[in-house]
Amino acid sequence: MTLIARSPKITATHLERKAVVYIRQSTLKQVQNNTESLHNQRALVERAQAFGWNATRIEVLDADVGHTAATTEGRDDFTQLAAELALGHVGIVFGWEVSRLARNNADWYQLLDLAALVGALIADIEGVYDPRSYNDRLLLGLKGTMSEAELHMMRQRLNAGRLSKVERGDYVQHLPTGLVRTEQGRVEFDPDAQIRRCIALVFSTFEKLGSAMKTLHSLKTHHILLPRHQTSGLRKGELLWKEPTESIVVDILHNPAYAGAFVYGRRPADPLLRKPGHRGSGVVRKPMEEWVTLQQGVYPAYITWEAYLRNQERLAENAQEGLAKRMRQQGAQGAAREGSALLPGLMCCGMCGYRMRVAYKPQVRYLCDGLKRHYHEKMCMSLDGASIEEVVVNAFFDALRPAQLDALQALLAEQAKEEERLRQYHRDQVTRASYEAHLARRRYEAVDPENRLVAASLERNWEEKLLAQRQAEEEAQRFESRVVYPTLPPDLRESLEHIGPALPELWASGKISNEYKKRLLRSLISRVIATRTAADRIELKIVWISGHYSVTQVIPPIYRQSDVSNYQKLVSRLDELTRQGITDPEIAAQLTAEGFHTARRLAVTVGTIHRLRKDHGQVSSLHRHRKVDMIDGFWTLPGLTRELGVGQNWLYQRIYRGELTAPDVERIPNYRVYLIRNDPDLLARLKAETEASRRYDTACRQSHS
Repeated sequence: MTLIARSPKITATHLERKAVVYIRQSTLKQVQNNTESLHNQRALVERAQAFGWNATRIEVLDADVGHTAATTEGRDDFTQLAAELALGHVGIVFGWEVSRLARNNADWYQLLDLAALVGALIADIEGVYDPRSYNDRLLLGLKGTMSEAELHMMRQRLNAGRLSKVERGDYVQHLPTGLVRTEQGRVEFDPDAQIRRCIALVFSTFEKLGSAMKTLHSLKTHHILLPRHQTSGLRKGELLWKEPTESIVVDILHNPAYAGAFVYGRRPADPLLRKPGHRGSGVVRKPMEEWVTLQQGVYPAYITWEAYLRNQERLAENAQEGLAKRMRQQGAQGAAREGSALLPGLMCCGMCGYRMRVAYKPQVRYLCDGLKRHYHEKMCMSLDGASIEEVVVNAFFDALRPAQLDALQALLAEQAKEEERLRQYHRDQVTRASYEAHLARRRYEAVDPENRLVAASLERNWEEKLLAQRQAEEEAQRFESRVVYPTLPPDLRESLEHIGPALPELWASGKISNEYKKRLLRSLISRVIATRTAADRIELKIVWISGHYSVTQVIPPIYRQSDVSNYQKLVSRLDELTRQGITDPEIAAQLTAEGFHTARRLAVTVGTIHRLRKDHGQVSSLHRHRKVDMIDGFWTLPGLTRELGVGQNWLYQRIYRGELTAPDVERIPNYRVYLIRNDPDLLARLKAETEASRRYDTACRQSHS
C-alpha cells in the first residue's frame, strides 16, 4: 500500500488515525444567510482526501453551527474533538481558519497542547501545522491571538455603535406586547383594539386593587386571557392568548415602555452569575438610578410616568411586607439560620411537579402553592411536616443497616461484573480485528504480483481490515476512559456499619444540629415526591442518589374524624364490639390492632369511642342499663329502684352486705353493674323491706324531733 502525502509533515502515523473536519458558524442568522461559508468549510473533506485520508476515516463535526467560539459553552462537538485528541484518535484537525476552532486563547492553547502531546496536526486553507514544531507553534499562537483580538475589536465597535444609538434614542429594541414598530421605524399602539384593552385592563385593575396577586386573581376570576408576542421557540413571532400568570402580570407592571419611556441597561447580564449551559442566565434587575439611559415620551404611553412610579413604589412595598412576614415566621421558630424543617429543597409535589416550600404554623408544614402563585389556581397540598420527616428519616436509617449495605454491595458487584463482561467484549473485538487484519496481510503478500486484479482486491480487503482494527482499538480505548462504577471498600463498609446503629440515638439526642442533619439526608436522598392519595394518606416516593426510589405511605394528622379512611367501617365495627359486651379500653385496643386510627393519632382511644357513640347514637354496655328497666329478664338497678321507690344506694348496700347474692344477683363482666333476677317472691320481699325501712326512718325522725 502506498499513501501519497501532499505535505511532508503528514506521516503514516497520522494517516492511521482519523481526520476531523470542524465546521462552525457564529449565529443561526449566519447559518441561514451565509450558506457559501458553510459550503466552503464542507469542502475541507476533499482536502483531507487529497492528503491521503480514506473517506471512511474522515469525520465531520458540524453540530456547533450557530454557536460562538468565544466560549466552549454549548459547543459539544468542540468538547468531543478535545476528548478524541486526548485519546490519540485524531491525526489532523481541519478548520477553515483558526477562528472556526476558538476565539479565546484559553481554549485555543488547550487544543494546541493536546495536539502537541499526541502528535496531531492542525490544518487550515493556508497550510498544515505541527504544534510540536517551534515555528508552527509560534505561527498558530499568533493566529489565535489575532482571532481573539479580532473578536474584541468587533465587540468594541458594536458596543460603541449600540451605545451611540442608545444616547440618540434610535436604538431598535424589543417592544412589549401592545406596542408595534411600523415599516418607517415609528412606534405606535397595536392596531388590535382587544390587545390594547387587555393591557389597559391590567393597569386599571392594579390601580384599583394595589397588588399584583390580587390583579392576577381578578383576571383569573373573570377568565381573561392576556396577549403575548412570542419572542422565541417554535412559535416565534406569533401572537398567543395565554392564561394570566404571576410572571406575565409582574412583567407588564414593571415594563417602563408602557409608560412611554425608552430604557437601556435595565436588566444587564452579570458574567459572575452566569451558569454554564443555561443561556440567558445571570440577568440582574438594576435599580432605576443605575439604568444607562432613560428617555421619557419616546413611545405611546398606556399610563403616565407618574403612575408608573407609583406602581413601582407599591410593588416594592408589597415585596417588603411579604419579606417582613416571612422573617417574623422564621423568627418565631428560634432557628432562622438552620430552620427546624429537615427537607426544604427536597420535597416536590407529585401533582404539579413544583418544589414545595416550608411554612411554620407553628409546626412545620410543607406547602405546594406553585399553581396558586403562578396561575392563581387552588393550592395543591398542605402536608404535616413531622409525620413526613419521621418516615423519611427512618428510611434513611434503614439505608444504613447491614442488610441494605449488603444489597448495595451486591448491586455494585453486579455492575462490576457487567463492566468486566463489556471490557472482555471489546478485548475480543480487538483480537478478532487484529487477526483478520493479519490474515488479510498474509493473503495479500502471498498473491502473485502479476495478477493485478486479485492483488488490488486483496489490497482493498487489507485496508478495510486495518480500518476495522483501528476502529475496534479506538472503541476499546473510549470504553476504558469511561467513569468506572464505584465500589464499597471494606473500611468504608465498616464505618457505615458502625455509624448506622448509633445514628438514631444521636439524632434524637439533639447533639446533631439541623444543618448537619440536612447534609446527612442529602448525602443519600436526591428528592422526595409527595402525593396525597386520600385525606389521611400521603404517598412518598424517596428518590435516592443512585437513581433508585422507594415508595412508602404516611398517615398524617388531620382535622376531622369523618375524613379518616374506613370511617364507616370503624363505626360499624365499634357497634359490633359493643354488643359483645367488651369494655371500652379493650375495644380501643382491638380496633387499633385491626388497623383503625383516629384523626390525629395512629391508635384508637377511649375518648374517640365515646365521641363516636355520641355522634351516632350508640350506647355502651355500661350505660345501656341506665335507660331501660329490664334486660333479658333481669331488673336493672335503675329500673328496680324506680319500681321500689328507693335510691340505688339502698340496693348497693344490700349487695355489699351480702343480703342479695347469687342467683338473685348477677354482675356484668368487667363492669360494676348488677342485674337482679325477676322473681315475684324476691320482688315481694324487697318491697316489704322497703316498707319496713320507711317506717323505721319515720320513727327515727319523730324521736329526734
